[in-house]
Amino acid sequence: MKINVDFTKEKGKIKPMHGVGQPPFSGLDFSMLHYLTEAGIPFSRLHDVGGWFGGARFVDIPNLFPDFEADPEDPACYDFTFTDKLVTALVNAGVEPFFRLGVTIENYAEVKAYRIFPPSDPLRWAKICEGVIRHYTEGWADGFEYGIRYWEIWNEPDNSDDIMLNQMWRGSMEQYFELYRVASRYLKDRFPHLKIGGYASCGFYAIAGIETDPNAKATARETYFVDFFEKFLKFAKENGCPLDFFSWHSYASIEHTAIFAEYARKKLDEYGFTETETTCNEWNWRVDLRGTARHAALTAAMMLSFQRLPLESAMFYDARLGVSIYGSLFDPLTRKPFPAFHAFSAFNELYKRGTEVGLTIDGESGVYAAAAKGKEGGAVMMANTNETPVELEISCGLPVVSYRVIGEDGAVEGTAPQKTLPANAIMILFTK
Repeated sequence: MKINVDFTKEKGKIKPMHGVGQPPFSGLDFSMLHYLTEAGIPFSRLHDVGGWFGGARFVDIPNLFPDFEADPEDPACYDFTFTDKLVTALVNAGVEPFFRLGVTIENYAEVKAYRIFPPSDPLRWAKICEGVIRHYTEGWADGFEYGIRYWEIWNEPDNSDDIMLNQMWRGSMEQYFELYRVASRYLKDRFPHLKIGGYASCGFYAIAGIETDPNAKATARETYFVDFFEKFLKFAKENGCPLDFFSWHSYASIEHTAIFAEYARKKLDEYGFTETETTCNEWNWRVDLRGTARHAALTAAMMLSFQRLPLESAMFYDARLGVSIYGSLFDPLTRKPFPAFHAFSAFNELYKRGTEVGLTIDGESGVYAAAAKGKEGGAVMMANTNETPVELEISCGLPVVSYRVIGEDGAVEGTAPQKTLPANAIMILFTK
């Protein structure tokens, strides 16, 4: 396989594709955030940090404002205590919070739902969100002036076409649209310099089936995701709703996720949202492989694929410290990084250099790569998702001074020229 790198051909910026979901912390112990600093993680999306059934502590609007009937303009009606500590710890770690305004998923909503009902008064809810934003960006209520740019209205209101089975939104499609209309317009008017958006779509799995197999049949739930999206765009356009960014999710393959990214961009443009950013702010391909070198290679490959897609950012779900299989970056017993964490560190070598340069691959499929240059020199990152090694022939016009391989044998570094990319491995080369 031949990889040709042209460091003279500048292609634009390396984008922040190595963001994460909820960060690794336990109680009020934020000591593990140093890993996010070391990996240069640009964003941590604050969703599902409320704990089981909301947890009554962090981030969720009912945690920050316990009595919905209270006065949103009265600082005494808010409880920022625990969220202040989390947000401050992230900012001190150099990680920008991507703040979800809403609630944590209720995994047993079919037994009883608690906080996932539509707000009875959308305008009051918007004013409560205003207080939260003021607290963290304007210093209101003994708050802060943090540069938190992204404010997301709810999460996955399209979670199910059956209201009684929806774990995120115990309401109708139309009720969410009305909440978005009221909240987005109110918040954008109040904070024109910030980015207001949503709605953290469950994804577009039905589209992947249509694109890859004309005979494939999507489930009713998957079809609902797509129907919800197109009706949302129509509603938002007709009602003058701000949409600074559109967020969506994917737990599908690299190839299918690429189809979703192209589809989301195409539809946004068709409805006139040509300036709207897109972010895949939940993704994690093959969570069942957590803790393996193969999962690390697939994770690296996804980020490299994202760099070439019409996306402005991406956030892996997630970096939590816990027993959930989705917490795929840290071992909950040892508190040490799983192999996939090193994919983020590797991508950061591209990100901190800043400028993507030309790269072509001739040969083996299943290998993903990108290259960048900056003041630190050049870097070429590769991910082999094959179960067998790949013979390499690399041409980049600059001397390679060192390399790092992350694979089945852990992390290996050296200076000798590398002619083989091991199976299920990540390699990064550094040039002058």
